[in-house]
Amino acid sequence: MIRQTVLGFKIESTQEQITAHGGLALLAEYHHGIGLRQLADQHLPAPSSNRGYAPSAFLESLVLMLQAGGQSLEDLRELEQESALMKLLGQEIIPDPDTAGDWLRRMGDPQRGQAGLQGLGQVRDLLNQRILRHDGIGEYTLDADAMQIEAEKQEAAFTYQGVKGYMPMSGFLFETSVCLHEEFREGNVAPQAGQLAFYRECQQRMPKDKRIAAYRADSASYQAELINALESDRVMWAITADQDRAVKEAICNIPQAAWNESTLGCGYEVAETVHTMARTDQAFRLIVKRELRRQPDLFAEDRYVYHAPRVAVASNWPLEQKSTLQVLEWHNQRGQAENFLKERKGGFDRMPGALLFPNRGDRLP
Repeated sequence: MIRQTVLGFKIESTQEQITAHGGLALLAEYHHGIGLRQLADQHLPAPSSNRGYAPSAFLESLVLMLQAGGQSLEDLRELEQESALMKLLGQEIIPDPDTAGDWLRRMGDPQRGQAGLQGLGQVRDLLNQRILRHDGIGEYTLDADAMQIEAEKQEAAFTYQGVKGYMPMSGFLFETSVCLHEEFREGNVAPQAGQLAFYRECQQRMPKDKRIAAYRADSASYQAELINALESDRVMWAITADQDRAVKEAICNIPQAAWNESTLGCGYEVAETVHTMARTDQAFRLIVKRELRRQPDLFAEDRYVYHAPRVAVASNWPLEQKSTLQVLEWHNQRGQAENFLKERKGGFDRMPGALLFPNRGDRLP
């Protein structure tokens, strides 16, 4: 240790290590507290040789790397350089980027049955079970939504928006901000596909004595078979209605006297009518929002603008429980799930995998 006195201040040099990622200590303690390490080693495929790393070494390293703001597998090297912090966290093994990339490919290899993805799903389900058992809530609101993830991988398909990538489906519990279930989907799979099956998968993941009591979603869920299932399960729901011919005719048939000025601001008017689909068992409320055109269009026949994508919201909430505006406000709360998706897309679902195609910077899903 060297000491010098400059202008009355003592300056000392030391060999003690410091870190710029001290906040990871709290996150690592949380990982340990919920049993992430034990669950990973229990449910993810074990290494094929005694020299291989345990699954928890890969999983915890990748999670810490993402939580530290990393986006590339190369960012694992930063954790490796934080030797003092990693020793404090009990994370003495940090796989190098090549090894981590090989492990990720093995875990998601379709020829091996994607055992890694299945095991990871089991880890998620068990962690959610532990959280939900102790939250003191019995009934939950499920917010279902799909998210587009752009990718440049050779095997990625084009989405309906003309972008190459993937379209995973997620279900969030509004009361606890828990991602209850996620289904990874190829980019060319329409968001409307498998909506009922996804709802059933979410149901199966609820602990005993707890239930999904409410459901919110965009127009991808506007399907008769799903609505019938929600009705049968006594679930209250609000879903953005498709702008099909029947809905447009229903809007046109709303009497002028039924429109009321909204307290939501911006000069909106709201009204509602009763509607049904060809194969739904029950009729439901159809709540519509419109705005007077502030600047008339020379070729527009209608004086009003019916706002997309939420022109109309279909719902089975009884009028005595929720008014027209209350249904709209409740449906708009699904924006929390959309914020979760944006956060994941901007932080945790963007992992450039330059190891796969070094010259293209592709992203691993």
